[in-house]
Amino acid sequence: MGGSFLAGAVVLLCVLNHVQGKRPVHKAEQAAAIINGCDLFQGSWVRDESYPLYNSLQCPFIEKQFDCERNGRTDTDFLKYTWQPSLCSLPRFDAREFMLKMKGKKVMFIGDSLSLNQWQSLTCMLHVGEPDAKFSLHRSGPVSNFTFPKYDLSLFLFRAAFLVDLVTENEVRVLKLNSISNGTQWKEMDVLIFDSWHWWLHTGRKQNWDIVEDGNFIYPDGDRMVMYEKALITWAKWVETEVDTRKTAVFFQGVSPDHDLVESSKSETCTGLTEPTTATGEAHPGELVLERVLRTMSKPVYLLNITSMSQFRQDGHPSVFGAGGHRVLDCTHWCLPGVPDTWNQLLSTALLTQS
Repeated sequence: MGGSFLAGAVVLLCVLNHVQGKRPVHKAEQAAAIINGCDLFQGSWVRDESYPLYNSLQCPFIEKQFDCERNGRTDTDFLKYTWQPSLCSLPRFDAREFMLKMKGKKVMFIGDSLSLNQWQSLTCMLHVGEPDAKFSLHRSGPVSNFTFPKYDLSLFLFRAAFLVDLVTENEVRVLKLNSISNGTQWKEMDVLIFDSWHWWLHTGRKQNWDIVEDGNFIYPDGDRMVMYEKALITWAKWVETEVDTRKTAVFFQGVSPDHDLVESSKSETCTGLTEPTTATGEAHPGELVLERVLRTMSKPVYLLNITSMSQFRQDGHPSVFGAGGHRVLDCTHWCLPGVPDTWNQLLSTALLTQS
């Protein structure tokens, strides 16, 4: 990828705000802070009639759970908002520019269904932006690969909800907080975008493990925030020892906020909303844990701090227009087109901006 590519990524000043105070500051980051002078993640949602960037009918491979229009949602006001940073403008996404700059690269999203949400958003943005460019889509086990042969650009999705290992041993599902065995495939990428949060909260039938392996200790369950932090520490150690960040740009997608009662002590819901709200509420506990772990790292990991901006967007969830329809309220994922398109505008800005 080269030094100029990684230098481009550091223009996300939010990363500096969260990270540079607790670890050695790279000269490229200092320069980026002075030159750019703008936190892309502080701002507001403003109405813009030129949005959305595409419609779902133009993107034939959208997963049913994100395709709110085909699932019956008829209001479109929620699509007419773009993110406006307080001190600068967020560049409009340019599919052709992205593919030209990223020609020959391999990009991988690694995480849960929110990674799927963002990966699908980016593939749609690129496909609709250059509809004549042929593409291929292959799935094998936990890996999906969306490729544009014209640009030799591959966008991978690797499903690993916990980042650390979840294995079955003697018919027992074991969550191993200190182990990452899938990293061999991850290291081959030019860009890595990680995500993990939502599955840490599931209990009962939705819980994915039977026992937890934590070093020399084994237990059936524990404090989920503690377990989440231990897993992130394992991931951070893996990045520090296994990833050459001179060649591979590493991002972590901030926690995507849930707007239902599973994650909130308030009476929040996403039903019937058509425009952004004005209150974000308290700082997200999962995001605070993530930022605390990132501050311990010596290698550059760039935080896509989408949490606060997404907290405004209760209107952007599928609600009753997801895969489950009116039987299952979905206030976790996001409609496409929608909020994840903005996450990818931020990602694109980081990847394409040159120092």
